[in-house]
Amino acid sequence: MKKVLPAFLSCQGARLSDDEKRLFERYNPLGVCLFSKFCANIESREQVQNLVQDIKEAVGHNKVLIAVDQEGGRVRRLVEPEFMPVAAQQNMTTVELAEQHAYLISKDLHDCGINVNFAPVLDKMTPQTSNVLQGRCFDSNIAELGRAMVDTYVRQGICPCVKHLPGHGRAAVDPHLELPVINEDLAVLQEDFAPFRALSDAPMGMVAHIVLSAVDTQNAATLSAKVIREIIRGQIGFSGVLVSDAIMMQALKGTVAERAEHAIAAGCDVVCLGNAGFEANFELCQSNIVMTDEAAERVNKVFQLIEKTPDFSDYEYVKNKYCATLKNIVSYNYDYDATEILNRLRQA
Repeated sequence: MKKVLPAFLSCQGARLSDDEKRLFERYNPLGVCLFSKFCANIESREQVQNLVQDIKEAVGHNKVLIAVDQEGGRVRRLVEPEFMPVAAQQNMTTVELAEQHAYLISKDLHDCGINVNFAPVLDKMTPQTSNVLQGRCFDSNIAELGRAMVDTYVRQGICPCVKHLPGHGRAAVDPHLELPVINEDLAVLQEDFAPFRALSDAPMGMVAHIVLSAVDTQNAATLSAKVIREIIRGQIGFSGVLVSDAIMMQALKGTVAERAEHAIAAGCDVVCLGNAGFEANFELCQSNIVMTDEAAERVNKVFQLIEKTPDFSDYEYVKNKYCATLKNIVSYNYDYDATEILNRLRQA
């Protein structure tokens, strides 16, 4: 089998263009991340199924990860009326609700051929937390509720990706726009690490674009070998696949290739490009990133996980209980949509 590019690429429409087909065939990306509002990758179940088939045919095999951000609330790419409306993560206040939430999302993802969800968020909210995380975090019992979601996704053959390691809650600015710096000492930061430590066996985790000045004053965690080695792999003990947050964010500097190479060199297993045009995808493909043997072992466990046969026999019952508990789940207004901000900046 040809060499795998350790990256989640993006694509620009409801079906792959001829240029994208050639790119995917040549460079064999590990995965593709789908978006809805701006890249227009998601319109209906049938359309997404066809797009996923395009991707698999282009790379020449079925062993490809198809990812999406489907947290619920304002961060969701599969929207009503075509898909099940799901509430914001902050509304998941019990284990039962958290399990129902992940179960209902899993059904929509599975129906479309999506096998990775960049969720749940395990960040601990603080008074200074940026608007980018508002509504996206559990209000309390983070580890318990996060465990309920992670285990439910895994049971249904969907790979969850906990985020944002090692803890984004003290960041006062949005990394889509600038690089947050967290100046607390390590003793205080143990509170932020705790939920991730409790879920250190999760199959995949996303690394944040934040500076932990107590560990590395120069580099975002995504690009810091010291943060990844000493904190994420060390103190937290995270054993799953480490994916960078979207490298197109303005928290990072340099070319697409430089960002990707720096992230892999620091210890990320895979880089996520994010919402990007064809030129950025092409540049990432031409970079010098290579999947390590250790990363390949961790990725192989993800492929074993997504081969599980899901059981959605209780779907209607669970949906009715979820909706009855949350009462009126309505369409969400995008009061602060970081993806939209980044997309506008990219097109300026």
